[in-house]
Amino acid sequence: MLENNPLLLPFDSPFEVAPFSSIRLEHYKPAIEKLIESSLLEIDKIAASVDAPTYDNTIVALDRSGKQLSQVAEVFFNLNSAETSEEMQALASDLSPILTDFSNAIMQNAILFDRVKTVYTATDQSLLDAEDSMLLEKTYKGFIRSGANLSDEDKKKYAEISKELAQLQLKFGENVLAETNAYEMIIEDEKDLAGLPEGIKEGAAATAEAKGHKGKWMFTLQAPSFVPFMEYADNRALREKMFRAYMSKAFKGDKFDNQENVKKIVALRQEKVALLGYESYSDYVLEERMAESADKVEAFLNDLLTKATPKAKAEVEAVKAFAKGQGFEGELERWDWSYYSQKLKNEKFQINDEMLRPYFKLDNAVKGIFDVANKLYGLTFKHNPEIPVYHPDVKAYEVLNEKGEHVSVFFEDYFPREGKRGGAWMTSYKSQYKDGIDHRPIVSIVCNFTPATGDKPSLLTYNEVETLFHEFGHALHGMLADSKYSSLSGTSVYWDFVELPSQILENWLQEKECLDLFAKHYETGEPIPEDYIQKIKDSSNFNEGYQTMRQLSFGLMDMAWHSLKADEIQVDDVRAFEQKAMAQTELFGAIEGACMSTQFSHIFQGGYAAGYYSYKWAEVLDADAFSVFKEKGIFNKEVATSFKENILSRGGSEHPMELYKRFRGQEPTVDALLERSGLK
Repeated sequence: MLENNPLLLPFDSPFEVAPFSSIRLEHYKPAIEKLIESSLLEIDKIAASVDAPTYDNTIVALDRSGKQLSQVAEVFFNLNSAETSEEMQALASDLSPILTDFSNAIMQNAILFDRVKTVYTATDQSLLDAEDSMLLEKTYKGFIRSGANLSDEDKKKYAEISKELAQLQLKFGENVLAETNAYEMIIEDEKDLAGLPEGIKEGAAATAEAKGHKGKWMFTLQAPSFVPFMEYADNRALREKMFRAYMSKAFKGDKFDNQENVKKIVALRQEKVALLGYESYSDYVLEERMAESADKVEAFLNDLLTKATPKAKAEVEAVKAFAKGQGFEGELERWDWSYYSQKLKNEKFQINDEMLRPYFKLDNAVKGIFDVANKLYGLTFKHNPEIPVYHPDVKAYEVLNEKGEHVSVFFEDYFPREGKRGGAWMTSYKSQYKDGIDHRPIVSIVCNFTPATGDKPSLLTYNEVETLFHEFGHALHGMLADSKYSSLSGTSVYWDFVELPSQILENWLQEKECLDLFAKHYETGEPIPEDYIQKIKDSSNFNEGYQTMRQLSFGLMDMAWHSLKADEIQVDDVRAFEQKAMAQTELFGAIEGACMSTQFSHIFQGGYAAGYYSYKWAEVLDADAFSVFKEKGIFNKEVATSFKENILSRGGSEHPMELYKRFRGQEPTVDALLERSGLK
């Protein structure tokens, strides 16, 4: 399968995008094995060089090695998240240990490490520019943190653990996806749809018909189905049924159960870093974060907990009182929260998702985000049907700067399907770097938004538009990259800094100047009424205390799992451990059969282990940074250029606090966040 394998040939398509339609599943393994072979020859050439080790022939050469392998692996694993199948998942389990072996072969190559160490110890870093110095530091520490100093026996153990972890994390995600896809709630009696908006009912009917249940309605655990059902369905018993199904994903003791996977992942992560001399996985992770230590993270989370708890408790009591006034009897449960919160919000502010949906047609929102990028950074987006895509739902754009020069390729992929995992994310198919040529990036955002139904186009909730802006902020971080080295380019930054470009962009959605660009009624073209914009602002802090507690609960649970030391690692009961970790944040009683850990892909499959606190950490940064835009104008060119040049384009080329201070003129303070969220 090497001859005419499209993955081994130059990508002869616009902007060297992968030729998706030509790639078959059987192409991946032989291509990756061949590219590993050639990449290891590159590494051997660097290691065996008779020339004295220098920055260029060792550090830079390493960064530039294996580029084709990286691109092919990115194509495969991106599609395994966005357009997978059982066969692809099986192949991922096969390829993952092979790629882990490859990585270990580089990072534990003693001869290569000796050259890296020689350059590191002999180089006067004051003579290097900031980016070169960062690459040297990151390369040297990367070897140390990957076991280069271990004994041969421990290197072997480290490699075995790394392989097992890679497979367990893949399996964890597969189980969550399988559970999400498997659940279907079929409704036959229209009376059970009471309270649901027409658009949601139409979507449920279309889903049912597509699954062979014509004349019925189907609800799933995909966000565009689950969320509005919990907010609007009058039938409390069905809300409970949906909630229990959602919160019990991968926690049923069957073949998709993730409890043992959670325990093994946590134990193996601790065992792996213990070999390197760390007491806990969080110690290892946070060494390379702005927060620096578990103590600082826990102090940060607990400080917010202290500030948010009184407000959250008051909000819960307010919703309980409102429900009682609506005739509700008994104890308010978690499956009642969204339903009565939505009604209370509507009563207080006369606003809800269904009022706003007609003004948030997806096509208009996309045009709006493009206009925002143009006003801030001079970017234009040109749809190019010649650029290959991996699914008919996906659109590809050529991104141009003010001079008409190519900046990036941008993919958008917005609707749920069975081959796509839940949630929303930004990813890269090719990183930006320079080697005499400025190789421009290929970035993508993948979401699960409300699809079109019948004769209605895709109409988004406000939260979905917020998600669009969030992920597009990540995409800008990738698109505007201007680094010499791919390992420092775009979103390759400290994990608690990576959410700044995404979260800051959400702020524009509360500004009339931004909403006027795109929020127009999908039928009449009328702009969103000014009083609606004011209602969005007025209601922006509604139940903010509760939402803060929810985020803190996840952050505290993440830290609890990943701060375990060797003598604490034996966890018998996943749910009991989780409940203890989240106890201070609980505002309702425990629900039998509910478990978050077994479906928490962010920390057990993605890159947020010992890092979920980053969302709240970055809120401090984004609130503080946006205050500059608020003061000088949300489309102020001078401020936008400073943010682009000091934050977006710089990637991980310097310590993020230095980049932030260069933009802001000072370190961030929590004041702007407390003010914005009403917690001050």
